Amino acid sequence: MGLLVQKYGGTSVQTIERIKQVAEKIRRAKVAGRDLVVVVSAMAGETNRLLSLAHEISEIPDEREKDVLLASGEQVAVALLSLALKELGQPARSLLGHQVRIETDNAYGKACIRNIDSTKILQSLKAGEVVVVAGFQGVDEDDNITTLGRGGSDTSAVALAAFLNADACEIYTDVEGVFTADPGICTDAKKLARISYEEMIELASSGSKVLEIRSVEFAKKFSVPVHVRSTFVDVEGTWLVKEDASMDDVLVSGVSCDKNEAKLTLLRVPDRPGLAAQVFGPIADAHIVVDMIIQNASDDGTTDLTFTVPKADHKKALAIVEKTLPAVNAQGVKVDTDIAKVSVVGVGMRTHAGVAAKMFEVLGREGINIEMISTSEIKISVVIDAKYTELAMRVLHDAFIGNQGNV
Repeated sequence: MGLLVQKYGGTSVQTIERIKQVAEKIRRAKVAGRDLVVVVSAMAGETNRLLSLAHEISEIPDEREKDVLLASGEQVAVALLSLALKELGQPARSLLGHQVRIETDNAYGKACIRNIDSTKILQSLKAGEVVVVAGFQGVDEDDNITTLGRGGSDTSAVALAAFLNADACEIYTDVEGVFTADPGICTDAKKLARISYEEMIELASSGSKVLEIRSVEFAKKFSVPVHVRSTFVDVEGTWLVKEDASMDDVLVSGVSCDKNEAKLTLLRVPDRPGLAAQVFGPIADAHIVVDMIIQNASDDGTTDLTFTVPKADHKKALAIVEKTLPAVNAQGVKVDTDIAKVSVVGVGMRTHAGVAAKMFEVLGREGINIEMISTSEIKISVVIDAKYTELAMRVLHDAFIGNQGNV
């Protein structure tokens, strides 16, 4: 029946009882004739616990040592799951990132996978073993342990499926699939039977927690069929697929929000060529991802330069910007962490006009001020005050998903 890569998230292996249930699910798939590579996250809450220990010692922990610390969470999880499989009589072998040799760059905390050596995995599969691989981690060219960032186990799983030419990659989580919005916010959110890679990339980049964005990029690049489904309910989930013509009929596939961003504003900077390079070059060198950027020029030749970064990186970004202030002659920098990004996504936007106008109208009716705007072919994002996040999500979902195609 071919090779299947399965990934189980932290909630799926949160307790010993759940680990035993996952082991039984894996055993049944193996009995049905599947070769299995299983990627496991740390037990739910463990990464946060380890991170808090690091911050008890240092406000900004050394990135290399932090990766060594955080990678231990997955080591515990793969060992426990392998033990549970063996108790069921199913041969299994756990492998850490450096044992498989998942090679990455040296961007600690957000490393990118460069190559995977499949030799040990194929040897174990040939011996009839289920291979249990630690997600989230790899090793750089100098044998330093690296981690892939939050949600990195998704990327580990899809990358393994790509390098191993697996039939599919199943992402097991605590939800039944990809929904049109967070069901915890929009109670009438609908589960999607399928969604295009492009739409899922935009949703992931806009705050959807179902899949990590780089995992979807891997899936798209290597055409890996990905099935997002529940660990706890045996129902069909959501398939990530290539875009087809029928998807254009659906105007908006999803509404998402991200409260994990911060906004930085450089005040009254002289508006001259090369300004942006001076500001964003050092930020890029620090491997900090900048999302939205707005530059407002004034009549006196100065500008306010505003941009957003992940909230977890905003202190590091602030420190870099403060060092840059004298060189760019800025009068100061202002930080706002109480913001949210709300987005509507759908491939149907390519062929339908008026989505932005309707989005702005809906938010305006509710008295929600728009601070920043960003668009792509299939996404419109706005930054708003964080206190309006849930209201914005609900009214936009009602406007677009409840009345699909009525712009």
